[in-house]
Amino acid sequence: MSKKSTTEGKLLAQNKKASHDYFIEDTYECGLVLTGTEIKSLRQGKANISDAFATIRNGEAFIHNMHISPFEQGNRHNPSDPTRARKLLLHKSQIMKLLGTVKQEGYTLVPLKVYTRNGYAKLLLGIGRGKKQYDKRESAAKRDAQRDIQRALREKQKVAR
Repeated sequence: MSKKSTTEGKLLAQNKKASHDYFIEDTYECGLVLTGTEIKSLRQGKANISDAFATIRNGEAFIHNMHISPFEQGNRHNPSDPTRARKLLLHKSQIMKLLGTVKQEGYTLVPLKVYTRNGYAKLLLGIGRGKKQYDKRESAAKRDAQRDIQRALREKQKVAR
């Protein structure tokens, strides 16, 4: 994957359904606690966060259902669980702020992107509020309208040349 994200590092995994299913109100960058072979597999792009979610327990943040495939050249006799809960590295004040927000009705912690920055694996965690069905249709209509406007502008520029 040669895509660059707005967060400087190499984009390793992205949750494209998150913006479709949630209104993302705020984002936090956090570190991931990984084993040696997990980071190697992650750098190869063998991660999936589409079904992942984050929780806060005992003052610590964890990500669940983040799938990182076992490293092929790694320890084949004792592989780690690909979907185990992994600890997220955040400041205590950030965790308390997230905990206060998530306790409100309808808010959840949604992983948006996994990328590397300065050699470290980072996760972009968003605070999401669930969309209703009519909100999803409205978002799709806005996206289609914007696409039509861009298409019309391109056609107008071609005619003007």
